[in-house]
Amino acid sequence: MYACSPRWSEDWIPKEEAERVLTLLAGRIQASSYGRDGIGINSGLHFTGGEPFLNFDLLKEVVRTAHGLGIPSTFVETSCFWCVDDETTRKRLVELKDAGLNGILVSVNPFILEKVPFERTERCARVSKEVFGWNVIIYQEFFYDLFRTLGLKNALPFEEFLRRAGRGVLQYVEMLLMGRATYTLGHLYRRYPARQFFGESCMEELTRGWHFHVDNYFNYMAGYCGGISLGDARDLDSLLQGIDLRERPILDALVTDMERLYEFGVKRFGYRELPEGYISKCHLCVDVRRHIAEQTGEFKELRPREFYYQVTNKTPER
Repeated sequence: MYACSPRWSEDWIPKEEAERVLTLLAGRIQASSYGRDGIGINSGLHFTGGEPFLNFDLLKEVVRTAHGLGIPSTFVETSCFWCVDDETTRKRLVELKDAGLNGILVSVNPFILEKVPFERTERCARVSKEVFGWNVIIYQEFFYDLFRTLGLKNALPFEEFLRRAGRGVLQYVEMLLMGRATYTLGHLYRRYPARQFFGESCMEELTRGWHFHVDNYFNYMAGYCGGISLGDARDLDSLLQGIDLRERPILDALVTDMERLYEFGVKRFGYRELPEGYISKCHLCVDVRRHIAEQTGEFKELRPREFYYQVTNKTPER
């Protein structure tokens, strides 16, 4: 969704600025239905990335800050790459719990499996339950159970996973066809011409009041829409007063009609429809935005700009 990659620069969020954003968010974050000390995917505050355990010291610092501010239902998401043995896994999880973290989300899917041996994922899930008790989310449990049934231990290429499990398994799980997935997984899905998505908009996705993200560049991103910034999260009070769409024409098009975004790309930037078609409205959206962002940096809603190079693994122009 967010075109994460080792090719990105190490632009870690500054600790002081992270504290500034967390201070603004404190008091506005809804606790889990299980209480302030419980966790849920769409409530509370989650620390993610990229992979947050790549900078464990920073992770611990922001956890401690959130706890000090009284932010409820905090948890961290991880690929478990770092869970090389029980001792290391337990030590880090206990440190985070002592810093005030309420729980953890263990990410499990065929794409992580390409790089992370499943035995590390199993270890993280097991030790996390010892440390956090019920506050452990396995996402997605379908894949976790399937990988165990298949007897997997090591990493496995995606195509090899499909060969063993069958492509039909993908219809039973939540597949968010956004960001880089629209390019790398497009061959698995039926494609449609651009006009198929005319009349649709992204109003609901861009205005919903739950599950938003603030990235390490302080972009406030609604939902899962990678590469779209509603503004600077350090100016949250101003954001909450509303956005002037006259200053953000691409946002204006997205909340109106996908046809407007398409025509904007065609008429102003010479966008050409993909001859093979699109697998979703998000595919059409990201491809038009990518085309525009590669030509100009004038649109402040297309942030971070690096997303548009990484989404297709291109080398950005400096």
